[in-house]
Amino acid sequence: MSVVVQKYGGSSVADADRIRAVADHVARTRRGGREVAVVVSAMGKTTDALVRMAEDVSAKRPLREMDMLLSSGERISMALLCMALADLGVDARSFTGSQAGIITDTVHTKAKILEIRSDRIRAALDDGAVPVVAGFQGVSTDRDVTTLGRGGSDTTAVALAAALGASVCEIYTDVSGVYTADPRIVPAARKLARVSHEEMLEMAATGGRVLALRSVEFARNHGVPLEVRSSFTWEPGTIVEEEDPSMEQMIVTAITHDVSESKITVAGVPDRPGLAARLFRALADRAVNVDMIVQNTSLHGTTDISFTVPTADLEISIAVAESMIGALGATGVSADSDVARISVIGAGMKTHPGVTAQMFETLAALGINIEMISTSAIRISCLIRSSAAEEAVQALHTAFELG
Repeated sequence: MSVVVQKYGGSSVADADRIRAVADHVARTRRGGREVAVVVSAMGKTTDALVRMAEDVSAKRPLREMDMLLSSGERISMALLCMALADLGVDARSFTGSQAGIITDTVHTKAKILEIRSDRIRAALDDGAVPVVAGFQGVSTDRDVTTLGRGGSDTTAVALAAALGASVCEIYTDVSGVYTADPRIVPAARKLARVSHEEMLEMAATGGRVLALRSVEFARNHGVPLEVRSSFTWEPGTIVEEEDPSMEQMIVTAITHDVSESKITVAGVPDRPGLAARLFRALADRAVNVDMIVQNTSLHGTTDISFTVPTADLEISIAVAESMIGALGATGVSADSDVARISVIGAGMKTHPGVTAQMFETLAALGINIEMISTSAIRISCLIRSSAAEEAVQALHTAFELG
């Protein structure tokens, strides 16, 4: 039988009724003749509640202990789902990340999967059971519990699907698929039937919150087909797969926005080779992911370097930049969290000119100033004021006729 991996997010297992609904769907999939492996997130807002609890008792919150704490949420979900499946006559077995053989590096709260030793999961399937795996977690090469960071359950599911040779990895959430824009902001946004791995990577990296970036990278690298579906309607969703080179692609597929980034500027840096490298090496050593970068034209032998980081990493990024002022010979560091990134994404941009001009003209007509720009072959991103983000998304969605 073919294997399908099904991942259920926090909203899908938020309470007892939702867990029973998920168990029923898993049981029906099994009756349809497929082997099923399940990955679950923590129930509802459990992870947020655990973070608040940690903040209430500790100012330091050692990362090792945060991983131990946060990994407990998914363990509750997996055990409860197995109990619900038992009531339906389905043999189900729960596995923590370590029991499932998910081996990670030693970076706490942001660990990366190194390998999956799936022997126990494969054995459960061979016995006719449904393995239910706690997402978002693993065990490090130092034998400590680790968590995989934001969207980690998606990454767990895709990695497990790759290890099992699954025919598809179904990601169940509270939306029915991937849309041309956030439907909460653009009511006319429409669901996409299919999207390429490359387009989905750009969407995930620029604010599309349906799939985690690392899970899409894993799916692309290992050839795992994904399908994003709703656990509330069970309707067919959006398939994420390799781009079909024989088909002409849409010029623009989607508009995304992200208000979770901040801009840092290191001012007065001497215009000499190697100084920018030292700054960004120091940030990388603290596991800070830098996105957009702009280095201004040298004036009187100095330049300003601006870059964006996740707002969650803003405090540590400022500390790193300030610690480098002396080594760089810079004059100061400033930060701005009142920014948003707006992106236009589409595989067809590779062969169709004029997308950049239309994007900039649309923003200019609204009086929206562009502070930073970055591009790839299939994406154009602009940094603007966060107060203008929703207006910009709506206007661009209309301008590129995505409704």
